[in-house]
Amino acid sequence: MSGDHDALFLAAEGDAALCTIVGIDGSFSRRVGAQLAVARDGTVAGDLADNCLNAELANQAAEAVADGAVRMLRYGKGSPFIDFRLPCGSGLDIVIDPNPDRSSLAAAAASVEARQESSLALPLPADTDPGFLATRRYIPPVRLLVLGAGAECTALVDLARTQGIAADWREAGNGLALDKVPNDLAADPWTAVLLLFHDHEWEHALLKWALSTDAFYIGAQGGAPARVERLARLRAAGLGDDQLTRINSPIGLIPRARDPQVLALSVLADVVGAHEALHPHR
Repeated sequence: MSGDHDALFLAAEGDAALCTIVGIDGSFSRRVGAQLAVARDGTVAGDLADNCLNAELANQAAEAVADGAVRMLRYGKGSPFIDFRLPCGSGLDIVIDPNPDRSSLAAAAASVEARQESSLALPLPADTDPGFLATRRYIPPVRLLVLGAGAECTALVDLARTQGIAADWREAGNGLALDKVPNDLAADPWTAVLLLFHDHEWEHALLKWALSTDAFYIGAQGGAPARVERLARLRAAGLGDDQLTRINSPIGLIPRARDPQVLALSVLADVVGAHEALHPHR
């Protein structure tokens, strides 16, 4: 889960106010739609990149709860808070909802847990700039489905889990059988399917299956001869070039990774980058 997901879940579970960046004038290290939840006991979830800003919003949220009114605040460039500066020199517009609709929040959180898209209407005042974000959309976090065997799989799964990324590993000979696809394999539009085999005869049935799913990323390791043979077998099985172009191979960002840890870092960075490109708010 991301920090924004954390904010959504805290706000859905209890009495937290919800702070959302709805406009950025310039550049900032968080996107429009980034959120911070502030519970009445002082618990905070999410992160708007600046500890001073987080603390300021926690105070503003407590006051908004006491007032019972939505606040629209400007920080940085053009802000009336002249004693509160943002190092980036940009301007941020942030809406604070002291009492967000808990049923809508719960529904949005449940959808994320069920790995479905969801959205939440934001309580913008009537005179708000029409260019500000009015609806926060959420997508499920990235998930890895690793199919393969060996040190590369171990390194990738370990690295993903240290980053809080869900990783399901099905190992050749231990959960996978040659030329068979387990009935319980599933890949949604936010799942990356990664085939890390040195013995490439394990790939064919699994790649055909992966190409039939909505997985946002499909990758397979292997040198040039293996890649040529792989594509030839898939074409012979009736798959077209529009399907085969979904296969990322060579896999990862670093060319010719020769170490399991380097390959793991290379693959995970590429996958996370592709997942970031799916985010509805940039």
